[in-house]
Amino acid sequence: MAQAAAVAKPPAPPRRRRASATPRRLPYLLIAPAALLMLGFIAYPVLSVFWYSLRDYNPTKPWRNGFAGLDNFTRIFTEDPLFRDTLVFSAKWVFVEVGLQLMFGLALALIVNQTFVGRALGRALVFSPWAVSGVLTSAIWVLLYNSQTGITRYIADMGIGEYGVSWLSDTSTVFPAAVVADLWRGVPFFAILILADLQSVSKDLYEAAEVDGAGRFKQFWHITLPHLKDAIILSTLLRAVWEFNNVDLLYTLTGGGPAGSTTTLPLYIANTSVDAHDFGYASALTTVAFVILLFCSMVYLRLSKFGGEK
Repeated sequence: MAQAAAVAKPPAPPRRRRASATPRRLPYLLIAPAALLMLGFIAYPVLSVFWYSLRDYNPTKPWRNGFAGLDNFTRIFTEDPLFRDTLVFSAKWVFVEVGLQLMFGLALALIVNQTFVGRALGRALVFSPWAVSGVLTSAIWVLLYNSQTGITRYIADMGIGEYGVSWLSDTSTVFPAAVVADLWRGVPFFAILILADLQSVSKDLYEAAEVDGAGRFKQFWHITLPHLKDAIILSTLLRAVWEFNNVDLLYTLTGGGPAGSTTTLPLYIANTSVDAHDFGYASALTTVAFVILLFCSMVYLRLSKFGGEK
């Protein structure tokens, strides 16, 4: 009986091997070196700027270097009128540039999204300025604005204006001249992103709207724009940050002049650190600019409801 019971007893199920943790951790181990390297390149400069913002640091005057506490920040908000002037101009520059770039970029994206002969060539011409660096862009426009060989001479040949006029040396014309130069480079950025999102809009929506009697404007307002909402919000935010930090074009094109009329806050920071060698105060200005950008970005994403329902 005991043997029969032993034979009738079902065999014990095989033990499940404990899954090895190594395969699960392998992807993280593979990307760890690159992640640590990127963290070092990002974290060290940011932390060093915060540290120098609390110090007086001028390599040309080492006897004055030392811990300053919040003196640099007190100087920014109470003693430095250039900070307020450059901040106001930076806000004006960002608002005008981003608004115009979005408007023209959206128009170009809608145009090149249509089917026409030579569309590939048209897209290449539209997007080509984005491949040009900021310094090269400013060099091109410096030649175009040259008072002897540039646009103003040909306009004067047509009887409009006078010879020898330099738009970059006149406080009344330097801002629109700089805006046009940066538009040439910035518009393709919006056109590329918006065109990529336009490709994903289902044509069935437009066909259904035509059946219901909706015209082109209603199709654009109720189908195209809602679909482009997230792309527009993201592109405007990225471009606003880039335009706020714009140094290369304005530095090469105008140098912040004439009379400081085109000096943005980042350009003022660059002049303070590179020309005046006041790295402590420049770091404090950079910290304030970082906080302003972070706050404005958070408010913009909050108010625009990025990622929400379209």
